[in-house]
Amino acid sequence: MKFSWVSDLDDMQKVRLFLKARGVSHRMFSQLKHFGGKIVVDDHEVFTNDYVKPGQQISIFMPAEKENGQLTADFKDPLDVVFEDDNFLLINKAPFVTTVPGHADRQTTLVNMVKAHLITEEAESLVPHVVTRLDRDTSGLVLLAKHKFAHALLNDALMDHHDIEKFYQAFAVGEFPEDHGIIDQPIGRVEGDFIRRQVRPDGKESLTEYWVEKRYDNFTQLKVQLHTGRTHQIRVHLAWAGHPLVGDDLYKGPKSSFIFRQALHASDLTFFDPFANKNQHFHAGLPEDIQRLIDAGHY
Repeated sequence: MKFSWVSDLDDMQKVRLFLKARGVSHRMFSQLKHFGGKIVVDDHEVFTNDYVKPGQQISIFMPAEKENGQLTADFKDPLDVVFEDDNFLLINKAPFVTTVPGHADRQTTLVNMVKAHLITEEAESLVPHVVTRLDRDTSGLVLLAKHKFAHALLNDALMDHHDIEKFYQAFAVGEFPEDHGIIDQPIGRVEGDFIRRQVRPDGKESLTEYWVEKRYDNFTQLKVQLHTGRTHQIRVHLAWAGHPLVGDDLYKGPKSSFIFRQALHASDLTFFDPFANKNQHFHAGLPEDIQRLIDAGHY
């Protein structure tokens, strides 16, 4: 894969510094050096200690990614593709679909479906890179990178808690007296339980912000933004606050006749696209089961 930039600097700069400022990591430099990649300035191969001058084009040629032969492609289940270009793929994930293969499911996860999609479109790389993920029963937007350079750039942004914003629609039990709130409580594992989390003093810092969208008979629709990315964060924080999600059996949310999972949907995602050099914003409408809950007005 080839990635190119034209230097808009006022003076010449070392190749390594120029590329580092554009997201090329130490690990990528190593891959370029040892696995068949190269760096080219105006059609001449160069080294990292060489210089790029103003107005020159500098390109990196990344070595091909090795396909995971154990990752099977799932051609049976369709993907709801919201956005796709040479670098990124955004999917509106259906509920009851696991994002990545694990012990319980290795063949019908979102990543298996994405591999089938990449094969069908004859993509240059058949290695899906998950940038954001959702719980199995949570629906909504999942962002993937189509090559490791794009993944590295967005993963750094995710680790620094900037350049990626995620908003959810959550349907929580009870009435919220205030229209806006912040839950700032640390989250950690429940002792002896591999799956469940809880608010606990020795947990990791966790910050959830919410706004009331609409109040119904016995539940409230919230817009929720995560300022940290802990496992089950929304579910744990709302349950701790006495407002578990409708249908969230794991965290003692009430059963519903209209939805058979936690009522949580990743509705909006904004990320800074380093290749297009602009923010990209996407929205996914509510799925049928959540719409049934809304139409009923009670759980």
